[in-house]
Amino acid sequence: MSVFKDKVLLITGGTGSFGNAVLNRFLRTDIGEIRIFSRDEKKQDDMRHDFQARMPEVANKIKFYIGDVRNKSTLKYAMKGVDYVFHAAALKQVPSCEFFPMEAVKTNVMGTDNTLDAAIDAGVKCVICLSTDKAAYPINAMGITKAIEEKIAVAKSRLSGNTKICCTRYGNVMCSRGSVIPLWIDQIRKGNPITITEPSMTRFIMSLEEAVDLVLFAFEHGNNGDIMVQKAPACTIQTQAEAVVELFKHQAPNTPEIRVIGIRHGEKMYETLLTKEEAAKAIDMGNFYAVPADNRDLNYDKFFKEGDVKRATIEEFNSNNTKRLNLEETKAKIASLTYIQNELNGIPNLV
Repeated sequence: MSVFKDKVLLITGGTGSFGNAVLNRFLRTDIGEIRIFSRDEKKQDDMRHDFQARMPEVANKIKFYIGDVRNKSTLKYAMKGVDYVFHAAALKQVPSCEFFPMEAVKTNVMGTDNTLDAAIDAGVKCVICLSTDKAAYPINAMGITKAIEEKIAVAKSRLSGNTKICCTRYGNVMCSRGSVIPLWIDQIRKGNPITITEPSMTRFIMSLEEAVDLVLFAFEHGNNGDIMVQKAPACTIQTQAEAVVELFKHQAPNTPEIRVIGIRHGEKMYETLLTKEEAAKAIDMGNFYAVPADNRDLNYDKFFKEGDVKRATIEEFNSNNTKRLNLEETKAKIASLTYIQNELNGIPNLV
């Protein structure tokens, strides 16, 4: 018997890549029901038809709810009878959030606040909020709003009663909706140069399956208020582009060219999964780190005479000092993705 047996799981932003990965992982298990909460009826209809075609014997476990995390009343309606919530709804595109920061605030900040309030009011047992490496030392609107999302989650966890609240923070999820690899594949097939921002820029890379694994690890092992981080490897943008070229050059009408177009609005040269301050208190859990909530109260007088000496000696965990994958390792990791296997074999991908 699994912890999800006969339980009801709600996924906000559930029509995205993460929601599809969760459905593929859980739909044939003993879970009772999976609710997909989102505002795009077309994506819901596409998902409905896809799973009815591929998994007709269990597709009735999926229930669709039209709503918006910006609207608490739609969340309250969808949250009735829910046991667990994976909060994936977000505005994630860095340049878009730079141009429309208040839209990022409404979804990533206010939407998280609404989701957690509705979950606590409904007596949900556990909420996992999906965050990003851009929330650590944030410099762009997307990262800043996701950092506030984490702060809201930790703050709510102090008074959440029987509702456990955790965050997961991870790097670039390869082949997720809006990510760069599908764009490169399309450029290669059309005979166009594949465009990269800055060759030496480094990024953490992980698969959708690993993103789901991190959420499940937080669900099973996280404590209330924890931020959970996977020890992900990284590679340069140049190496990642070369790996994709190696995999798909046989589908190109000419020899693929890599063209540097420059850093986009709000981008960093490297990303951080664990800040220096967090690293000082992080708990090493093998393939993961857990950053426990700071549950001191606001009476700081008692802390004035004592400091934390080890803070000054522990470094941050970033995409420059993690394991750096070479071309062959990066190519192997990309080639292992279901999305890539489908593309190589001419099988359509929904996401």
